[in-house]
Amino acid sequence: MPAQSPERPQFQQVQYAFAAHLRNPEKNAAPADVEERRMQIYRELFYNNVEGFLAGNFPVFKSLCSEEYWHQLARSFFDSHHCHTPYFLEIGEEFLSWLNGEREANPRDPGFMAELMHYEWVELALDSSETEIPSQGFDAEADLLDGHPLQSPLAWSLAYQYPVHCIRPDYQPEQPGETPTCLIAYRNRDDEVRFMEINPVTARLLYLLSEDESLTGREALEQIAAEMQHPEPGQVIAGGAQTLAHLREAGVLLGTAI
Repeated sequence: MPAQSPERPQFQQVQYAFAAHLRNPEKNAAPADVEERRMQIYRELFYNNVEGFLAGNFPVFKSLCSEEYWHQLARSFFDSHHCHTPYFLEIGEEFLSWLNGEREANPRDPGFMAELMHYEWVELALDSSETEIPSQGFDAEADLLDGHPLQSPLAWSLAYQYPVHCIRPDYQPEQPGETPTCLIAYRNRDDEVRFMEINPVTARLLYLLSEDESLTGREALEQIAAEMQHPEPGQVIAGGAQTLAHLREAGVLLGTAI
């Protein structure tokens, strides 16, 4: 519905016209009864707030961009996307939704753009999550092969085509990696957000355990050995036991479910 729609009360028409100008001052005229000096303050305040949160959410990607490209991206989001949350901490998630579902791709976009931004968003999402790590409902010292290894609710398994954790101004891959980049992002009991690179076998192990709450660590590893057609399943189980122990020590696994 346009800003000047007669179906709106007059005060709402004024509000929509004001907001439309703030979103895109090049296309929408400023209200005639507001001093230009004041409008300039509003334009800078609103845009700089949104751009500042985007820069804080995606510092690596911003460091790869020219000033012109970055501000064109931020301005386009500010202009065209209607956020569904009033919380500033969720602007990054809104940006990803816009980037992946509404924005038309630009030939200047790097191929890793969406994955790198998701990777950067994960850190803030975990840091600001209100989810708490439980202190009961599991046995922290039990044998991880004999029981069902319980993953922390603040440990997320991630998989990307690009090595997003390595991207920086002097390393910007033009093609996806030959194998997926598998990571675990997690927040420990000291509220520190950390990332751990894992191999596809460990990623498969965590997936199997997340899909079947009755599966023991040993059964999951036996299934992986069968999928790999490994000639020595015992080696897979032994190596997997060490991996499970390492994940528990890091705080990715809490212990075994009771």
